[in-house]
Amino acid sequence: MSEHHSAAYVRSAMLPEQAPPVSEIGVIRWLRENLFSGPLNTFLTLAGSFILYFLVKEYYPWLRHSVWQAGSVGECRDIVTATWGEGATGACWAIIRDRWNMFMFGFYPREHYWRPTLALGLLIFAAAPVLFAESRSIRMVVLGIVAAFLLVAFPGLGVGALANLMLAAALAAMLVVAWSRPWGLLWLTGIYPGLAVWMLWGGSVWGPVLAMSGFVLGWAAWLATRRFGTILSVGAAVLVPVAWWLFGVEQVLPLFDAVLPYSIDAVRSEKFGGFVLALTIGVAGIVLSLPIGVVLALARRSDMLLVKALAVGFIEFIRGVPLISLLFVASLLLNYFLPPGTNFDIILRVIIMVTLFAAAYIAEVVRGGLAALPRGQFEAADSLGLDYWKAQRLIVLPQALKISIPGIVSTFIGMFKDTTLVVFVGLLDPLKGITDSVRASFEWKGAYWEPYIFVGCIFFIFNFSMSRYSMYLERRLKRDHR
Repeated sequence: MSEHHSAAYVRSAMLPEQAPPVSEIGVIRWLRENLFSGPLNTFLTLAGSFILYFLVKEYYPWLRHSVWQAGSVGECRDIVTATWGEGATGACWAIIRDRWNMFMFGFYPREHYWRPTLALGLLIFAAAPVLFAESRSIRMVVLGIVAAFLLVAFPGLGVGALANLMLAAALAAMLVVAWSRPWGLLWLTGIYPGLAVWMLWGGSVWGPVLAMSGFVLGWAAWLATRRFGTILSVGAAVLVPVAWWLFGVEQVLPLFDAVLPYSIDAVRSEKFGGFVLALTIGVAGIVLSLPIGVVLALARRSDMLLVKALAVGFIEFIRGVPLISLLFVASLLLNYFLPPGTNFDIILRVIIMVTLFAAAYIAEVVRGGLAALPRGQFEAADSLGLDYWKAQRLIVLPQALKISIPGIVSTFIGMFKDTTLVVFVGLLDPLKGITDSVRASFEWKGAYWEPYIFVGCIFFIFNFSMSRYSMYLERRLKRDHR
C-alpha cells in the first residue's frame, strides 16, 4: 500500500509560523488580563484611574510649587507668589530643612547628637548576625550602607578628627569580621543593650555594666541548678538577676565609681524627642515583647491550671484595655506602688507598658501558630524522648514561629506606630509633640501639612522595611516547598 496520499484534505507541507495576535502579547495582554479582564475589573480600573487623576490634578501643583529654601512660612508664600503668580499655592518644605534636628533628636543636646546617631548605626551591626546570618551579600550591603552613613554624618556632628579615625577603624574591623564569619559580631549583639543605654542617657559606665552583669549571674545560676530540675533552675535564673538589680547594683555601683570613675554627660529623659524617642521605645518594645509573648503563649496552652489562668487573665486584660490607658497608668499611677522617693524614669515606664501591650498580642499570634501545627509533631517529640522544653525548642516553636511571622511583624509595625501615643504622657513624639513645638514658633505657625507628611513618610520607610524583611524571612524559611 502506498504511503503517499492524494486526497485533497491531506496537507503535504506545514504552514509557516505566524505571529501571535496582538491581544496575546506584550503590554496589551497584561492590560487585558490584569485591568480589563471582566466588567467588574474594568469598572474598578476606570474608577481608580478617575480617583488618581483627581488627586494628581488637585495636589500636583502644590507639590510642583514646593519651596526648600526659606526662613518662615511668610517667606515661602512670597516665593511661591513671585514665582508662580497670585493665587498659587505650594508646599513649604523649608520647615523640614530648618527644623530637621528637632524632628530627628527632639531637644537632645546638640553637642551630643553623635551619641544617638552612633547608637542607631551600632544597632544594625548588632542585629546583622541574627537578621542576615545566611546571606553574606545582603549582610555586607546593609552594613556597608550603615558604615558609609556614619562616616558621612559624623564630621557634621561636631566630632573631632581623632574620633572620626577611630570610628573608621572600628567600622572597617567590624566589616571584615562580618565578611569572614557570620556570627563574628555576636559579642556586639550581647553587649549592645547596655551600650545603647549608656550612650543615650549617659552617666557612669558602671551602671549599664552592672545591670548587664545580672544576666550573666542568671545564666550562672541556671547552670548551677539545672541538675535539680527545670522549675528550680528557671526560678534561680529569674530570681538571682532580680535580686542583684534590686539590692546589689545600688550597693556596688559607688565602689566602682570611686575606684575606676568613667562617665559621659548625662541626658535627662525629658530631652528625648522626635525619632530618637520613637526608635528607643519601638526597638526596646520589639526586642522585649517577642520572648515575653512566646512565654505567654506557652503558658496559655499549659496543663497547669494556675499558670494557664494567670496567662489568660493577663492576655485578656491587656487586649481589652486601650494602650492610652496603660500609658496613663505608667505616667500617673505607677509611682504610687513604689517606695517613697523612687525615681522611676518615664521612658522606662512607657517601655514597660508598651512591651506588655505588644506581648499580649504576640502571645495570641504565637498561640495561633502552635494550634496550626499537626498533632503528629508533638507526638514525634514525645517519641524521641524529649522533655517539654527541648521539644518546644527543637521541634514545636521553630515551626510555630515560622507560621506566625506575618502576624508577629504586623504587631511590631502597629506597636511602632503606637509610639506616637506617648505625647499624651508628656513625651515629644515626632508626629504630634515635635510638630506642635515647631509650629509654636512665630516663623512656622502657618505650616500644617508638611510636618505630618514628612513624619508619615519616615514611619512608612521603617514599617515598609520591616514588612520586606518579613517577606524575605518567610522565603528563607520555606524549606518544605523547595
